[in-house]
Amino acid sequence: MNLDDVDSLSEHIARRIGEQIIVGELVEGERIQELRIAKELDVSRGSVREALLLLERTHLIDIFPRRGAIVSEMSSQQVKALFDSSVLVLGHIVQRLSESWRGHEAEQLQHLLVQLEEQVKASDTEKFYDGIFDYLAAQHDIVGNPYLMKFYKELLPSLRRSYFLTLNTSRRELQEAFALFKLVIDAILIRKSHQATLFMEDFCRHLRNLVLDSLTRMKQIELAWARRSRRSSTR
Repeated sequence: MNLDDVDSLSEHIARRIGEQIIVGELVEGERIQELRIAKELDVSRGSVREALLLLERTHLIDIFPRRGAIVSEMSSQQVKALFDSSVLVLGHIVQRLSESWRGHEAEQLQHLLVQLEEQVKASDTEKFYDGIFDYLAAQHDIVGNPYLMKFYKELLPSLRRSYFLTLNTSRRELQEAFALFKLVIDAILIRKSHQATLFMEDFCRHLRNLVLDSLTRMKQIELAWARRSRRSSTR
């Protein structure tokens, strides 16, 4: 790999493994095979271990003594905890945006709204949510709190993993999400920080519920397949 240093190599490996977890190629409870990854990417096991330490901070994996790195569970309790934390962070971000936006930030928000509306028309759920959360992650200067933004950056992969489960939801639900986030932007643009925070909470609650519904359906399907497999093996 033509990367400049060990840190950039480890980050590259972490992003690659993280994406496999987010899209479901690596499933919860699955052990991360360090040696296989090192061979596939033609890198040292030390670089893979460093990447796994980076991934652990994003809560996509858990690292256990002697067991190694395991893809973290995605339970309803963990989804609720993720969104409880996200609401606090995102509420602060939109509050600071409401209080401190300047001319070019207002233009960016209007442009974001246009892009989101196009993604709703195209039923592109992934790009819709990526657009929102990536935009908010880029507001370092306005927020002025590097600790908070670092925490949010570490939450983002788990957020992506959660809303990846909603890709098959209806356009109506995506339209509802757009309407809720438009309220956030409208409140920001008239500098109503308290309203923006409350609307952001509504938006996150809507997405959390979609994720929980999708997670429940996924678990039910897994349980049905497990039961069918058990019945087949006893015949």
